[in-house]
Amino acid sequence: MSQKSALIFLDSEILGITLLSFQVSCTAVLLASIFALPIGTVLGLKDFRGKQVILTLVNTLMGLPPVVVGLILYLLLSNMGPLGPLSLLYTPTAMILAQFVLAVPIIVGLTYSAIADVSEKIVEQTLSLGATKRQLILIMFKEARMGILTSIIAAFGRAVSEVGAIMIVGGNIRYFTRTLTTAIVLYTSMGEFETAIVLGTILLITSFTINLFLTYLQTRYRPDKGKRFKVMRFGD
Repeated sequence: MSQKSALIFLDSEILGITLLSFQVSCTAVLLASIFALPIGTVLGLKDFRGKQVILTLVNTLMGLPPVVVGLILYLLLSNMGPLGPLSLLYTPTAMILAQFVLAVPIIVGLTYSAIADVSEKIVEQTLSLGATKRQLILIMFKEARMGILTSIIAAFGRAVSEVGAIMIVGGNIRYFTRTLTTAIVLYTSMGEFETAIVLGTILLITSFTINLFLTYLQTRYRPDKGKRFKVMRFGD
């Protein structure tokens, strides 16, 4: 590593950009999880009219282009839009909102798949022992926790690597809304490739660290293979 690269790593502006990037992404994914996990669970547990239409819509939104999200939010948040009086455009809040929109369908879709894949025998055994709906949902979450954590990991990867939407609604303002991805685009366009490479390295390292923690949780609490499912009597 050259002396310039080392100085870039220690630069206060770069540290601020890194902190903002992960504050925005972690907040967006946390809020998306709170909103999307119950929806994915309901889709996995219940059959109702229009369910296939909703699932098709969710699957479509999982591949939603970020620039489209950015454009729609820009129109909503601009002075001419219905949310203009809130003055959210070109703020970190708008960036969180953009990543929230991108993360929600991923968590809903993968949570639905995880819940739907839980063995029907487990559901039948749980209900036969007199479990309430709340207890059934808790057991379903326990059995599907690996898939649910996978959905959060996937959503975080989508959010932290996103550039199009947050560039539109955030504006890439120095010291305020500039993130690692938008800074990489900026420095690349300016021909400062060494700085862009260092920023890319920081993004990879920090993303790897957070995903390593989530993956640890995923494997740490994985049900043992071949282990029989044990259910306690809920009246005991």
